[in-house]
Amino acid sequence: MDLTVWLSQLVTAIRHWEASWGAYMPHPAMRVEAEALQTALEQYLERLRGNYPFFHPRYAGQMLKPPHPVAVIGYLAAQLINPNNHALDGGPPTGQMEKEVVQALAAMLHFPETALGHLTGGGTMANLEALWVARCLHPDRAVAFSQEAHYTHARMSALLQLEAIELPVDAEGRMDLEALEAALRTGRIGTVVLTAGTTGRGVVDPIADALRLCQDYGCRVHVDAAYGGFFALLAHAQASELGEATARHLRALAACDSVAIDPHKHGLQPYGCGAILFRDPSVGRFYQHDSPYTYFTSEALHLGEISLECSRPGAAAGALWLTLQVLPLAADRGLGPILAACLRAARRWAALIEASEELRLVQLPELDILTFYPVPPSLTASAVDALSQRLFQVAMEEPEDPVFLSVLRLQAEGLRVRYPALVVDRPQVRVLRSVLMKPEHEDYVPHLHERLQVLVRRLQPRTSYA
Repeated sequence: MDLTVWLSQLVTAIRHWEASWGAYMPHPAMRVEAEALQTALEQYLERLRGNYPFFHPRYAGQMLKPPHPVAVIGYLAAQLINPNNHALDGGPPTGQMEKEVVQALAAMLHFPETALGHLTGGGTMANLEALWVARCLHPDRAVAFSQEAHYTHARMSALLQLEAIELPVDAEGRMDLEALEAALRTGRIGTVVLTAGTTGRGVVDPIADALRLCQDYGCRVHVDAAYGGFFALLAHAQASELGEATARHLRALAACDSVAIDPHKHGLQPYGCGAILFRDPSVGRFYQHDSPYTYFTSEALHLGEISLECSRPGAAAGALWLTLQVLPLAADRGLGPILAACLRAARRWAALIEASEELRLVQLPELDILTFYPVPPSLTASAVDALSQRLFQVAMEEPEDPVFLSVLRLQAEGLRVRYPALVVDRPQVRVLRSVLMKPEHEDYVPHLHERLQVLVRRLQPRTSYA
């Protein structure tokens, strides 16, 4: 997709809109010398070259990728106007677009039409708002989440002065249901946070089963679906690319009290574009506040009246709205095939690793995050840890054909559940982690796999592997 044509069109359109309001004399203080700008721009562009190639399928490290070109076009067009979606007079068109995209996200999750929600700066802010509502509803009760939940929940609980209870996980990183029920039995917990797509291993907590437990004990359920929420598109499809258990738990999002989701991950948007959705719109009463200088242009609900954030970029709503016009939230078109390709990429690489002597899976991928490690001559936690870190560095620094991965720390005892021969001589072990969130990864993973096998052999040449 050639951005130059579209960018020229949108700049022309915005300039025509500006001209329709009448001519005025720009202030001389705003003038910038072309030569100075050229020099600064060259320096800036050169410094940007220091980034890793997030756009390329050889980058399979963190949850990073450029936004779709359509989102770039939508964002820049609105950014030239710079609307603020706090109050309606800050950006009436993008304010309306935000309401429409929030309704679309709610429909994707099968939330009721009356659900309350808005965009946020990201998943951290979305989760903060969910926990803040939890505190408003149950000020004297704790929040519980798993050991592999995102660290933001512990931080936000501390910020809100909420008691936080960390629950153990099973061998694959999902919340332990027996531990959850034991904690619920104490009566101390007001809200349970479940995760749909953990940032470490990409697993989905047993949402459907945990939801029933929480309902039995009168406990709220918030789901941090910042990473995996968009896979709900496939969970409701007849011929889903997801496994049945995963699809069942993602379908259960529809019955949860609140969900955080990040369009700036699988929604193809630029940072920062998160969202928070509440099943019960009456929680909006906790947001009520008065402002002496906003909310007067309309009697309709202003987005700032249901958000903890004040100033928020209308461009984020505009970019997401434009993207969903051409890449709709559907399983068989738009975003659905993109997500399905990412799932297939992870499974394709997993199959290659299972047939490999040099690499081993930590576990089968549930979404599009893959965890594995290079096999050392002696299968000890220390050896796995050291070789994983070495391969990570060497692969990234390879001058001709690098592979960009990330590193994940796991409990060594958990890894031994899958590989009983592992000698646990240290409590934690580093393994490799790959996030395959670009559809291009589907065709590129054989190359990534072969490159890593070559590098493992180079690091420790031998004739057979443990």
